[in-house]
Amino acid sequence: MVEIVCYPRCGTCKKAVKWLEDHGIDYKYRDITEKNPKKTELKKWFKASGLPLKKFFNTSGKLYRDLGLKDKIADMSDTEITELLASDGLLVKRPVLLSGANVLLGFKEAEWEAELL
Repeated sequence: MVEIVCYPRCGTCKKAVKWLEDHGIDYKYRDITEKNPKKTELKKWFKASGLPLKKFFNTSGKLYRDLGLKDKIADMSDTEITELLASDGLLVKRPVLLSGANVLLGFKEAEWEAELL
């Protein structure tokens, strides 16, 4: 069983959940606003995804814009980025798919097919 970390009002998350259901894949749903990722969990996700830490930001989100992060991230340390992402789930890009030791960020159908089918 995979876990999908989502924001219920996110259109991309809704598409991802529908995709899982359409393909008969059992999943555990986690609302990122109710259960925000902790720093230790984020560090595991960073390592498993192989992506730069900056890719974990929801750059189209209101909170990201309100905090002016576009201009601040380049000067932030990995620790500062992790602490900031752990402070509010709405800063985290989603959906996050946790599949065994692998982590996929965002919904890219081809990636999900390669991972799950």
